[in-house]
Amino acid sequence: MSSNARSAKTVQRVSAIITRLKRLHPDAKLALDFSSPFELLLALILAAQCTDEKVNEVTGSLLFKKYRSPADYVRVPAAELEADIRPTGFYRNKTRSLQRCCQALIERFDGQVPRTIEALTSLPGVGRKTANIVLGNAFGQPAIGVDTHVMRLSQRLGFTTQQDPDKIEADLTQVVPRKDWIRFCHLLQFHGRRVCVARKPRCPDCPVRDLCPYPDKTAATPAAAPRPAFGRSAGQRLA
Repeated sequence: MSSNARSAKTVQRVSAIITRLKRLHPDAKLALDFSSPFELLLALILAAQCTDEKVNEVTGSLLFKKYRSPADYVRVPAAELEADIRPTGFYRNKTRSLQRCCQALIERFDGQVPRTIEALTSLPGVGRKTANIVLGNAFGQPAIGVDTHVMRLSQRLGFTTQQDPDKIEADLTQVVPRKDWIRFCHLLQFHGRRVCVARKPRCPDCPVRDLCPYPDKTAATPAAAPRPAFGRSAGQRLA
């Protein structure tokens, strides 16, 4: 089979998977809470090595109420900001990243979050994943942000054989319809949390298992044998 034929079949399979996942996860969306591109950018920096739930807890209860602009983050003493974001882990490194990013926003972008991949990735601490998630979710631009769920499921589903997130992104842009790029990421993130989990995926409960080539699928748990009446073994007679 030619590479073009393989690619066409993959595109068809991807579209079928997206359709099924939309039915399974109609509520799929970005898990981080934000009300502006600036808040999303900061939340993504905090989300490194931290759960989205914990980030939402920190940003919602304190951070986004206390600090409203890049200047607020630059002015605050580092020790105070460290204390505020401590629950997200790696708080010293994250404080440096937040303050350096905000300083760059002030100096180079008039305090506004830029709208291009080149400008976003020029900010300290911002890579392609973060930039693409901002572009897609804050600005509505078609983009694929390869987080751990998108990476794991894309590999299991046979959309890519790459390990590098940037190369995975490049592969996905070739087989995922452009109109579905943002939604595709949300669907894989939700499916990765609910069904296709990292250690023991729930393959028997997965609606796309027949379209998935993952070789290590988990088998259905055998039904438990019926218990003998009154707790006696099968060959034990009543007295």
